[in-house]
Amino acid sequence: MIRREGDGLRVSGPLTMSTVPLLADALAEHLVADPVEIDFSEVTDVDSSAVALTLEWQRLAARKKVLLHLRNLPEAMLNLAKLYGVSEFVQPH
Repeated sequence: MIRREGDGLRVSGPLTMSTVPLLADALAEHLVADPVEIDFSEVTDVDSSAVALTLEWQRLAARKKVLLHLRNLPEAMLNLAKLYGVSEFVQPH
């Protein structure tokens, strides 16, 4: 689930193969102002699809010329990004 909280967005629940397809397009409506902060502190479970989702969100933001700030990424997600060689694209900032 993704929801607006103040000036940012919060992702909650699992980011797995069963939930990511529902979230893939959910960010588009929120990419109207620059920058957009996404907080992952309520994410409960991740798999490789969470990394793919984050990369897709970054591609979408780049097309719309909006900067994303990723916050509180789960350690497991950072480890998966490192394993797949995309850690420079999936970093908190």
